[in-house]
Amino acid sequence: MVIVRLYRCIAVAVFACILCSCGGSRERKLDREEGYVALEKELAGIVDSVPGQVGIAIIINNKDTVTLNNTNDYPLMSMFKLHEAIAVCHTLDMHSIGLDTAITLSINELDKNTWSPMLKDYTTDIFSVSVKSLLDYTLVSSDNNASNILFEKVVSVVETDDYIHTLLPENDFCLVYKESEMKEDINRSYINCSSPLSYASLVDRLFTDSIVSKEKQDFIKDAMSRCDTGMSRIAAGLPAIPGISFAHRTGSGYVDSLGRIIAVNDGGYVAMPSGLAYSIAVFIKDFYGTQEDAENVIARISATAFRYLAE
Repeated sequence: MVIVRLYRCIAVAVFACILCSCGGSRERKLDREEGYVALEKELAGIVDSVPGQVGIAIIINNKDTVTLNNTNDYPLMSMFKLHEAIAVCHTLDMHSIGLDTAITLSINELDKNTWSPMLKDYTTDIFSVSVKSLLDYTLVSSDNNASNILFEKVVSVVETDDYIHTLLPENDFCLVYKESEMKEDINRSYINCSSPLSYASLVDRLFTDSIVSKEKQDFIKDAMSRCDTGMSRIAAGLPAIPGISFAHRTGSGYVDSLGRIIAVNDGGYVAMPSGLAYSIAVFIKDFYGTQEDAENVIARISATAFRYLAE
């Protein structure tokens, strides 16, 4: 009888421990979910006062998601250069070609009237440039000539759209035009579109999954960490404390006939010293105001997200 009673006591104790453990886990889950609801509410308060359409998506630790106005009609602008870079690397992998492969170009193939830092570095009539350099110009400086060349010489826009859809099967983005074609008709900017969640999901896959060869994927991530455009957006909302890493890609649009900025976007990956990490995409469409005003909105959204997630 003593032995039986002892077994019963042990069983009760173990069962109690399991209940306590489950209760604690459920309580932590509820706390987390309540925090996300509060975050979404505060973000909605910011967005409601903005003279334009704002969409937000945040994926926390590759599992929890917070979204706001997550429609698929936001112009990507140069945000599509991330899709392009991934597709370029996939194409090179398929043919066992390295990033150092060179492309020979004529200076006449470059548009002198577009955003293109590479114009300062290549001035001779005929020159060679590696795919790696073109990707670097594309991802770090958002160089339009470099992007156009990669679409023309390595992988087309249609092929890029097809491949990225294998990574993101939901029909929440569309790529049709390259930079030079959007320059010819700014209304085409609305055709290259995405939902915020689609973009955040692509960033999240890049930083948490294997989608191209390791060398090429590491290169893309490193280039995004060195991206020097739009630093008044998501980056401005992150505290200047040691151990936080941030990598991103931006997009900025034309001004339409109504005086609206077609798009001011930013999307990237934030990793904290605690181990928590999140991808975040903020798109602003048809904005009545200055680019600086739109960037301030993105910075506020970024700061709010960080504050909630770092707690």
